[in-house]
Amino acid sequence: MEEAKGLVRHLILLKFKDGTPPAQIEQIIKNYANLVNLIEPLKSWRMGKDLSVKNLDQGFTHAFDLTFESDEGLAEYNDHPAHTKLSNQSRPHLDKFVVIDYKPTAFST
Repeated sequence: MEEAKGLVRHLILLKFKDGTPPAQIEQIIKNYANLVNLIEPLKSWRMGKDLSVKNLDQGFTHAFDLTFESDEGLAEYNDHPAHTKLSNQSRPHLDKFVVIDYKPTAFST
């Protein structure tokens, strides 16, 4: 088992509140995507909508997957005014969310 050198992943699962207009959801997604242009240690940002047919999503509809160069980069992101402002603007539209931070680890057999 070998951790990726320095890299940190930040995975967010989101469930928007019922009645949140699709245009509002799209704007929130665009605003989060733009953080990669504003916060230097944020190296990549990806998102996707749930596709599962197994009904195991617990209501989560969207996933954001962010990559940082280091633990310090993630800390800088968490404290960055652009992230704080966007989080505060988005939370009223969220029913629930989960955040997991981890270092990617490769397994060899």
